[in-house]
Amino acid sequence: MKVREMDIEIYRHYSNALEARRDPGWRFDEMKSCGAKFKSIFCAGKYDKQHRKFRDYEKESKEIMSLLALGSQGTVMDMGCGTGAFAIHAAGYFKKVFAVDISQAMLRCARKKAKTAGLKNVEFCHGGFLTYQHCAESVDAIVSVAALHHLPDFWKLIALKRLAVMLKPGGKVYLFDVVFSFDVTNYGHYLDEWVKSTGEKVGSEFVAEVETHVRDEYSTFDWVMEGLIEKAGFQIEKADYREGFFATYLCTKRV
Repeated sequence: MKVREMDIEIYRHYSNALEARRDPGWRFDEMKSCGAKFKSIFCAGKYDKQHRKFRDYEKESKEIMSLLALGSQGTVMDMGCGTGAFAIHAAGYFKKVFAVDISQAMLRCARKKAKTAGLKNVEFCHGGFLTYQHCAESVDAIVSVAALHHLPDFWKLIALKRLAVMLKPGGKVYLFDVVFSFDVTNYGHYLDEWVKSTGEKVGSEFVAEVETHVRDEYSTFDWVMEGLIEKAGFQIEKADYREGFFATYLCTKRV
């Protein structure tokens, strides 16, 4: 076979391989984020600065770690890690932290924090619920804070099932998200009150963020979320609903 013909055969081989790996047209594109966009390091930094006004990252992280009840040799995945609110603090307590996010800008911000803190046990990974491929051993726990609502309900179930595969039998999952538990009969009143109270408590700049969430993102009902979690193979150990809009779940993977 001539050199030119060999080149063509090699090209065909790799083209076929790439074609086989290409996502089907029906797959949800999680990289095309809904709602707020965080494609630049400036936007990621602004997000981090704003959220620090009403969130105590260290306190949140300690509360989560207390619920997970893992030893220092534990391995944890932070799915939708953002700017590292949990991952950076968790790295000081656990053997290994996998920090996963679809936003390269968020990951750059988180990496910068890790470098400043001298952390060597955080592995930053570009991907999401539907695309991340975990090549290491199964982890002891998975944490996801305010990320699952970026997926419609069908894909939430697929996402949770994928998380179950990455988790050891008996492993823990901590989920926090916007989940609707108010009386939907009077939804307009409840949503108006949420927008109003957010402006009063946090500041007017967050009003648009809440409106965008309700309009463009995929938060679901409490009874739907519980069903999805259980269908994915988890036992809900604790479910906490607050203010009709926020939910925390502590779950265990069924053996």
